[in-house]
Parts: sequence; C-alpha cells; structure tokens
Amino acid sequence: MGTTSFLTRAQGLLRIRNQLVRECLAEVLATFVMMTITLASTAQKIAFYETKGNIITSYLGGALGVMAGIYTAGGISGAHMNPAFSLAMCLIEQFPWWKFPIFVVVQILGSFISAGAVYILYYDAIWHHSNGTLTVSGPQETASIFATYPADFVSVANGFLDQVIGTGVLIVVVMGIMDPRNKPVPKGLEPVVVALLVLSIEVSMGANCGCPLNPARDIGPRLFTYLAGWGPEVFRWVEGRGGGGD
Repeated sequence: MGTTSFLTRAQGLLRIRNQLVRECLAEVLATFVMMTITLASTAQKIAFYETKGNIITSYLGGALGVMAGIYTAGGISGAHMNPAFSLAMCLIEQFPWWKFPIFVVVQILGSFISAGAVYILYYDAIWHHSNGTLTVSGPQETASIFATYPADFVSVANGFLDQVIGTGVLIVVVMGIMDPRNKPVPKGLEPVVVALLVLSIEVSMGANCGCPLNPARDIGPRLFTYLAGWGPEVFRWVEGRGGGGD
C-alpha cells in the first residue's frame, strides 16, 4: 500500500497539465523514436560495410520507424513528425497556424537528439569504418548515416522536384487515409498502412536523393553532424559522394 501510495503521489506531481507542453513532448518523443530506428538501420548498413544490413533493411527501418512513432504519440500530438505534414494540416484548417512553428522546432529537436543517440550507439563502429576521420565523401564516409545526399548526377532542380513529388505523394495518400469519406482503414491499423506507404515511396523514389520526404528528418541530423565533427561540408554538394538511395 505504501509503495502504491508513493507512486500515485509521484504520478500526480510529475503529471503535465499544460496541453501544449504535452503535445510538444509527445511530438519530440514520436520524432525521436521514428528517427532513431531510421538512422540506426542506416548505420548498420554503412558502418558494417553492408554485412549487417542493406538497402532493403534500411528502407524497412525507415518505414517501421514511422509506424512506431505514430503508435507512440498519435493520440496526443497527432504524431506529425514532419513539417510538411504539419503544413498540410494547417492548409486544410485541421491544425492551428500558431502551432506550426512550434511543431517544426520540436520535430527538428527530436531528430537532432535521435542523431546523437545513434552516434553514441554506433560510436565504435562509426569511427572504425571512418578510420578515425569523419568524412562526407569517399569510401569511408559516414555522414550519410545521418542525412541524405543526392547521387552525383542529380542536379539541384531535379533533386528539388524529386522531393516535391515524393513528399506530395506521401501527403496526398495520408490525407486520403485520414478522410472518413474514403475507404476506411481498420481502426488501429492506420500506422501500419502509413508505414507501407512510406516503404512504397522509398523503393520507388529513393534512388535520386535517398528519399528523406521530411525536412526535420534531414535538418536535425545534418546539424548534428556539422557540430559533431563532420564540419560545414555536410551542407555542400560534393563530387563523388554518391549518397542517393542510401
């Protein structure tokens, strides 16, 4: 009884009553879960020379990460995890505009923290693979564990169009899944269907730029690599990097 009473009191003290704070923390957590699974699956592929993973496991990790993130916080914040989705919700008046910049910040924060977690998780493997030098290009590069980079032949215009089309398909289909007038998805299975959608886009539109589809997915980890030792090169296109499809 004493332990139960203590836990009840502790729960009451720790309970967050401000709805916005609850939503922001949920969004950080959902994005963190999604991105940790996504980046860790890529780390296994790259840092272990594709002996512990490959392009398929990397794509599956990204799709299943989305599913896990939605199940983590979908009922609290909506688990947007993507500024593009938050923007789309604002445009159809399903999300208040004043929350949009707040959600963008917390989504990027969740991605940034997840990059740090994956760096710690695979610290030894990353440094072993890179031979003691954190690089963005070449056979021992490790920057593409965290952020996506275009294939060498992809122009800026083609890369921009690639992301507009891929992200557009994602948003349009998710909106269709959410529309109650459409064919309904069995209740509770919406995250699974969204994960399959993400997987379908990855396997069909991932070759040019690695299929980020999400500004927060790219900006947060890219900022982390800049600060963690990869340097300003993470923001520049580099000949020979060839990161498309990773």
